[in-house]
Amino acid sequence: MADIAPSSGASARKPLYEARPAPAGPCNALPMPKITYIDSEGTTRTVEGEVGATVMETAIKNNVPGIEAECGGACACATCHVYVDDAWRAVVGEPSPMEEDMLDFGFDVRPSSRLSCQIKVTDELDGLVLRTPERQA
Repeated sequence: MADIAPSSGASARKPLYEARPAPAGPCNALPMPKITYIDSEGTTRTVEGEVGATVMETAIKNNVPGIEAECGGACACATCHVYVDDAWRAVVGEPSPMEEDMLDFGFDVRPSSRLSCQIKVTDELDGLVLRTPERQA
């Protein structure tokens, strides 16, 4: 096998890796959807949700009271129960049959009731308003 000699001029050498531009930083990041949680006493908390996360995960990450999430988001309890504001019900959509079964265990279930672990944060949910019940089941 022949030896491969380096080129004689340093300027003829190509770097092994090309520099890549840095990823967009916080100043260049796209705005995240805002979600407003209103507790049973009327206290309002507006937080930013990461697209792809659930409304429940967003609440837990931001220490929103009233969302217990005992099952961790597996749709196996009703402790992340929320009421979707009427203006948002069509955008959020209806619960799945499995979610409806779990809502049977919720406290003060209403037509606007959803389990927040079953609502994925999307850009379309920017401005979403939810209310938490007086207590979780």
